[in-house]
Amino acid sequence: MNAVTTFVRGASRLFLDSLLPPQCLSCDGIVDTPGNLCADCFSKFTFITPPCCERCGIPFEGAIIDDLLCGACVREPPTFTRARAAFIYDAQSRGLVLKLKHADRTDTIVHLARWLQRAGADLVKSCDVIVPVPLHRWRLVTRSYNQAALLANALGKYTGKPVVPDALARIKATPSQGNLNRTARHRNVARAFAVKRTKAITDKRVLLIDDVLTTGATADACAHTLLAAGATTVDVLVLARVPTPGSSME
Repeated sequence: MNAVTTFVRGASRLFLDSLLPPQCLSCDGIVDTPGNLCADCFSKFTFITPPCCERCGIPFEGAIIDDLLCGACVREPPTFTRARAAFIYDAQSRGLVLKLKHADRTDTIVHLARWLQRAGADLVKSCDVIVPVPLHRWRLVTRSYNQAALLANALGKYTGKPVVPDALARIKATPSQGNLNRTARHRNVARAFAVKRTKAITDKRVLLIDDVLTTGATADACAHTLLAAGATTVDVLVLARVPTPGSSME
C-alpha cells in the first residue's frame, strides 16, 4: 500500500466518522474506533481469559497448576471436545447479545467475529470447517436471519477458514429454551438436528458457532449429530457463556 492510498483511506475514514461517529457495541455511546466498547462498558464486561476448564472453557478463579476440568465436565463430559467463549453472559453483556439476536444489529457482526477469533484462536487454527448452529425454518422466517450463521460467515472471511452454513439443519421446531432447566433443555433438542452436507464434514474437524452457551444442550446435540455423520471432532466457539457450568441464565 503506497503513501497516497494510505492517506486517501485515512481521510475517508475521518470523513465517515465525522458523519457517523463509531458507536460502542454495547451502549451505542461514541467511541474512538469502530468495533470497540466504551470505557464504562469495557469495565463491566467479564472477558474470559486463562485459566479455564480445558473442556467447556468456564474460567477458574485463581492459579491452576495443571490442565484441569471443571466439576461439571468431570461428572458428565460433554460430547464436544472443547468450548470457548469471548465473555461471560450476564446483566451487562446480555444487552449486546439480544441486540444481535432480536434487534437486527447485524452491523456488529464483523467486529464480534474478531472477538470470536481472539477467544478461540486455538480452535480456529485446528479446525477444518466452520459450521453454525441452525435455526428451524419457521423461526428463520420470523427472525429473517440466523445470527450464528452470520457470525460463522464473518469468522470464515476473517480467518480464511471454509464455512459450511447449511451443514446442519434443525429438523424439529423446538420451543424456546429460555425458561427450561438443564434436563428439559437436553430433552427439548434431542434428535432436533440432522446433517445435510455429509461430504463436507466427513473426516473433518468441525468448529461449531453459536451466540450463547448456556447448559450446553444445543451444542451437545449438534456435536452428537455431526460426529455420528463422520466428523472427527467438534469444538464449540460462542460469543458468551453463562458463568456457572451446566446452568441456564435467561
